[in-house]
Amino acid sequence: MTTQQKSHLFYQTRRRKPVLDQARGIYMWDVDGKRYLDGSSGAMVCNIGHSNGHVLEAMRLQMEKSTFGYRLHFETEASEKLAAKTASLTPEGLNRIFFVSGGSEAVESGIKLARQYAVAIGQSSRWKVILRFPSYHGSTLGALAITGYDPLTEPFEPMMRMMPKVPAPRAYLDGLDPDDEATGLHYANMLEQKIIEEGPETVLAFFVEPVGGASTGALVPPKGYMERIQELCREYGVLLILDEVMTGAGRTGKFLAGEHWDLAPDIVVMSKGFAAGYVPLGAMAAHDRVIEPVLDSGGFQHGYTYAGNPLACAAGLAVIEEIERQGMIANAARMGEVLKSRLKDLMQRYAIIGDVRGKGLLTAFEFVSDRRTMTPLPASLGACNRFVDIAYDIGLIVYSRRTRGGYEGDHILVCPPMIVNESQVEEIVEMLDTSLRQFTAEIQSAVPQIA
Repeated sequence: MTTQQKSHLFYQTRRRKPVLDQARGIYMWDVDGKRYLDGSSGAMVCNIGHSNGHVLEAMRLQMEKSTFGYRLHFETEASEKLAAKTASLTPEGLNRIFFVSGGSEAVESGIKLARQYAVAIGQSSRWKVILRFPSYHGSTLGALAITGYDPLTEPFEPMMRMMPKVPAPRAYLDGLDPDDEATGLHYANMLEQKIIEEGPETVLAFFVEPVGGASTGALVPPKGYMERIQELCREYGVLLILDEVMTGAGRTGKFLAGEHWDLAPDIVVMSKGFAAGYVPLGAMAAHDRVIEPVLDSGGFQHGYTYAGNPLACAAGLAVIEEIERQGMIANAARMGEVLKSRLKDLMQRYAIIGDVRGKGLLTAFEFVSDRRTMTPLPASLGACNRFVDIAYDIGLIVYSRRTRGGYEGDHILVCPPMIVNESQVEEIVEMLDTSLRQFTAEIQSAVPQIA
């Protein structure tokens, strides 16, 4: 293995990783020539695969024209074209687009727009944003204030105004049938109860991931849930904001995951797959009825230096063009069904897997020590991190988090790029099988019942 020089970088820990050399399609290679299958699209980002020629060419052409044009000084063709395309792909009325550089920025923008809208229409008493627990909406202080993931939020609580929470609809943990509409209404009613408890006149918005991301591991809501929360938001004058940072741009088999339930949100935030890792880029799409009062009252008091960067927007437009040209959204739906079926086959063989879930190519499986009771593995095992390391050693990249608020419950996200084919899905599953055998053997003494 190549000897690595001292690094001046730091992120979460002191751990080092191999040096990346190149990436093509769904595969990546380090400088020693070892190949890795990108089974999680990085952090559910590289939706169209690596080194797509059309995107690289679009970036080159834009670089020859300009790489920066400050939005207060110029309009740019690239940002106008991407905004028009984005508006055409979002629900009716979401015609106004605000570009950002990442998911946390998009979430902050959504929160601040919602508040400015309330002030503009004379409802300044509305400031509370209801979130679900668990949930994850970003790492900035504003985004953390509407995030339900204790290890990330607790150190910073004295610096934030934490927002009201309702339980995420984890029917599989509560022993409820997700296909029963009564289950969906059960969880949606918790939102109504919270709105009433807080005082409807104080509630600004409900911020929700249509399909759960890292904090709940590809959690698909139970039948009737999404439709009912939309009704409740309208009934109480609460803005419905969809966090499509992970689900947007086709990953679940629709351009937006909210389309699976025909949702008509007030605001949508996107990033990750929106530019598929080629550049830092995200977007907030807002309904005309939200934007016009804000502009009439003096403008949106918010902004970022790189908002609408022409190079980023040229790349983002090329990403969407490739998604459409290659039929990647339909492929995500098809391959997602194949992948989920094969993960369920693994569940039949490994008692340690307590649940398989997801939509499209946003899929996950959750570890348990007892499938009957859904008791999690002992937190001391560090199971999700250990499994990721085992898979990485054999050349498979997957993503993990803890399902039950951050301190226990381990799930693995399997989310390959939307260009994946059936033979590559089989390759992923074979590598997961190998990793599960090793992982199960390692923890058998601590959890003998999973043998």
